[in-house]
Amino acid sequence: MDKISLLQKRKKQLLDAGKEIRANINSLIDEDSFVELSAFSFSKNEFYGENAEGEGVVTGFATICDYPFYIVAQNAAVLSGGVSKANCEKIEKCLNQAEKTSTPVIWLLSSLGVQIGEGVSVLEGLASLILKASQMKGSIPQYLIVNGEVYGQISLLAGICDFTYFIDKKSALCSNSPLVLSAKAGENLSKFTVGGANGLINAQLATFTVKNFEEIKKSITEINELLSKPLIDSDEMNVSLTALDKKADGKAMTAVFDKSTAIELGASYCPEVKCYLARVGGIAVAAALFDGADGVELTAQNVRKLKDFAEFACCYGLPYVTFVNTLGVKSDLATNNSLVLKELGEYVSILDCIDAAKISVVYGKAIGLGYTVFAAKSMGYDYSYAFASAKIALFDSVQGAEIEFSNEKKADGTKLAAKYADENSDPINAAQGGYIDNIIQPSFVKQYLTASLQMLLK
Repeated sequence: MDKISLLQKRKKQLLDAGKEIRANINSLIDEDSFVELSAFSFSKNEFYGENAEGEGVVTGFATICDYPFYIVAQNAAVLSGGVSKANCEKIEKCLNQAEKTSTPVIWLLSSLGVQIGEGVSVLEGLASLILKASQMKGSIPQYLIVNGEVYGQISLLAGICDFTYFIDKKSALCSNSPLVLSAKAGENLSKFTVGGANGLINAQLATFTVKNFEEIKKSITEINELLSKPLIDSDEMNVSLTALDKKADGKAMTAVFDKSTAIELGASYCPEVKCYLARVGGIAVAAALFDGADGVELTAQNVRKLKDFAEFACCYGLPYVTFVNTLGVKSDLATNNSLVLKELGEYVSILDCIDAAKISVVYGKAIGLGYTVFAAKSMGYDYSYAFASAKIALFDSVQGAEIEFSNEKKADGTKLAAKYADENSDPINAAQGGYIDNIIQPSFVKQYLTASLQMLLK
């Protein structure tokens, strides 16, 4: 057989082994833009006696809306997407190129675990691969798609990548087999109950839950546009948000963001704390918003969400804006005996490392530790603003009154609560001490933010 015919035969063999995964790749990228790397990597699995076409992974580079990306896609059709040392080495070659060119990486994972028969060798390969992905974290955006079942050590990548996509009724991610986890729990649970987005709420791994690849492509494009172009022209710099004068709740506050620019991360867990990538007056920002009618109580889980988000903002040099409405740490035994204080301590350390603008807007309540961490000038915020209707105090009204005025034994408790609220919670007290830069009318908040961000741009 001549060499050209042999090449064509080998290409067909390779394509036949990866029809589905290549279709997934093509649904993400610009048409005919994919250039495959290390295509003819073939090794033999001695345990099964089969060839591992392309090492069971497709790697290469392509464009999405004309932006370049490197792509790593596990091929579940080859040995169930089993991870091998050769598989890891091929992926690491791709990551090295991405790192060299500072190009974002998209992972499509589908694997039932390691290939049996390789022993410690595959563990060494995984260690090297995971380390490389970790070294890239915070400097090169990594998008991970749980493209089916992902079990075993490769699932650790979901804790490293910046954005993780779960596809409804398709994605399941577990550190061990879901059958084993279900059996140990003494239950008969489906893989989606154990490892689907809803099953992993406490793990805080699902940045997005989507229906299809079309939604993923749209999301990646929007995020990449925001990270690639931190400043764009905008005609929304002087918009007045009159509705906020009547009602300033969490939902209404999202009007601060330029139209159609807000991308919420981690919407499926800790919904009382919302994290947005968005633009304000054309400037890309990372914005944390406390969304609770009477103020959000801090727990280990929602502070952890904020901590991870602040770390992302720090790594990618995004201005960090916090819309505050929090009562401080939740007062119960479970929270007291949780990691909430350690998480808050780590949050403060990350906040201190953010070199970009840090702005706090108290639109609701900032009580106790909620003020100290999320609004205090001494915490390093460049600008701190408060709505005229905001409440800033050591304690929320009733509790504060009981403690502060406990020596006034004959006074009416209701009157004490009112006295505490009037005399101590008005933000004018913080402003008089130089701790709040300005008390603002809610409808003008976007104008204040835009002006502040422009002054602090580096």
